Amino acid sequence: MSIFSLKGKKGLITGIANNKSIAYGCAKMIHEAGAEIALTYQNEKTKKYTEDLAKSLDAKLFLEFDVTVEGSLENVFSAIEKKWGKLDFFIHAIAFSKAEDLHTSIINTSADGFAFAMDVSCHSFLKMAKCATPLMKDGGAMLTLTYYGAEKAIENYNIMGPIKAALESSVRYMAKDLGEKGIRVFAVSPGPVDTRAGSGIKDFNQLLDSAKEKSPMKKLVTLEEIGNLAAFLVGPGSTGMTGQTIFVDAGYHIIG
Repeated sequence: MSIFSLKGKKGLITGIANNKSIAYGCAKMIHEAGAEIALTYQNEKTKKYTEDLAKSLDAKLFLEFDVTVEGSLENVFSAIEKKWGKLDFFIHAIAFSKAEDLHTSIINTSADGFAFAMDVSCHSFLKMAKCATPLMKDGGAMLTLTYYGAEKAIENYNIMGPIKAALESSVRYMAKDLGEKGIRVFAVSPGPVDTRAGSGIKDFNQLLDSAKEKSPMKKLVTLEEIGNLAAFLVGPGSTGMTGQTIFVDAGYHIIG
């Protein structure tokens, strides 16, 4: 198999909110590389914004999934097992913090808000991995999305910095635990992208402008560029890799 082909691969991609979502860029490029994909939507309200996208990507499954609803995750993987009997990869593109906790200084974050953000944005990746592992009979790849704010204190990123740091640490420990099963685990760290999730950060447009100005390539990365990296990581070209946080940010992280 060509290292650029995903023909015969089957994977789950979560977190698409609209056609500007990073998860959509990943799904688009992975689909173009030949993989069959299953997509999720959070609830009936959000379904109308993503149903046409699922059709355009020829999603073999389009499943309701709300990580905060008990049993929702298990229902997704039950449907995948029934449809395919296996899974080659999944992409976890789920992160959320309540506005009152995101928009305050880190020391003023509530205990409940911190725990909620950690559960939705980090522990859900572990729960997905637990469900996916029995279906990755021939090995596979697990991807999550992170951000440079896990390493450096980024203005207004606040609570999500420690959450993403925990997520990146989880990637390393999961890689250690799952390596003998042939399962690779990665965190993809894009530069700032104009998404609905990003817009929740205070002064996000200033962050976009700063990233463009400071990056060696003097640009923001595109959804397609992020998706190309994801397609490589879930494919045969990355079988000798695991446990890394990999930047796709036009070089911004080397500047600081």
